[in-house]
Amino acid sequence: MLNRRHLRVKVLQSLYAYHQSNSGDIRQHEKNLLQSIDKVYEMYIWMLSLISEIAAYAANDAEERANKHLPTEDDLNANLKILSNKFVLSLQQNKEFLTGLKKYKVAWDFEPELIKSLFIVLKNSDDYKEYLKKTGDTIQTDKDIIKFIFKKVILKSSIAEQVFEDMFIYWPVDKDVLQALIAKTFKNFANDEFELNNLAEVTANWEEDREFIVNLFEQSIRFNSDYQELIGKKTQNWEPDRIAMMDTLLMKMALAEFINFPSIPVKVTINEYLEISKEFSTPKSNSFINGILDKILFELKAENKVKKTGRGLIE
Repeated sequence: MLNRRHLRVKVLQSLYAYHQSNSGDIRQHEKNLLQSIDKVYEMYIWMLSLISEIAAYAANDAEERANKHLPTEDDLNANLKILSNKFVLSLQQNKEFLTGLKKYKVAWDFEPELIKSLFIVLKNSDDYKEYLKKTGDTIQTDKDIIKFIFKKVILKSSIAEQVFEDMFIYWPVDKDVLQALIAKTFKNFANDEFELNNLAEVTANWEEDREFIVNLFEQSIRFNSDYQELIGKKTQNWEPDRIAMMDTLLMKMALAEFINFPSIPVKVTINEYLEISKEFSTPKSNSFINGILDKILFELKAENKVKKTGRGLIE
């Protein structure tokens, strides 16, 4: 699921888009921010659908084999065990999943060869052949083959990778979150009745997380000039063009948390943005951001502008 670091990244992406655009419509960019969270869930539904479609293609494959000009005995008696896979059957009956399919208009008709090509990879794998031989299947054996489809068939496919990249602009960033959501889904499918009761939640507490990202986004924009002035005083020896825009945005977000988010410890804020800088900015950004924030934080504390509730939240 999306943790606070992932959510901060979403705000960073939205702030970057806001400052790069010619539009000063904060509400539209805020709407886009919330939609970017929903896109993660949409990606999750599409992936579950793809898993289901690959399993279901066993029936198409069996029909094609039976209709060969000279079918073998194996062709005429294809093993369709995966069609009764308990995880897939439960998924196909899950109300949340069915609602998601309808909401996002999920259909793989635009990639007719994708499902077939992925099923062929599955069919030719040793893991699938072993699965077909097994008898007395359990929840674990049914989940194991679906995990294999996800991890070793779909995620290893350059074609599937390209399809998801084309559909979801933040696929490279959100792929790790997607894997966590799928893992949580497998964990939810673990009761004696072979039912998938709930899909994974995109965040641990959406009501709180929504408030967090909206406030962080709005505060970073509302006090943009103030934060720029604070940063400018500590970077007078730096040419503005030499400071990466991502570095500036990350520092402004950190300042917003220092001053306007009383329940977030200072150390957490600093560590989070230093980690984010490693992935989204330059190799030297980590030490640069850390140095500037330390200097600004020292002054903010002296001016009593960092007010945290609870013990140990400032140091």
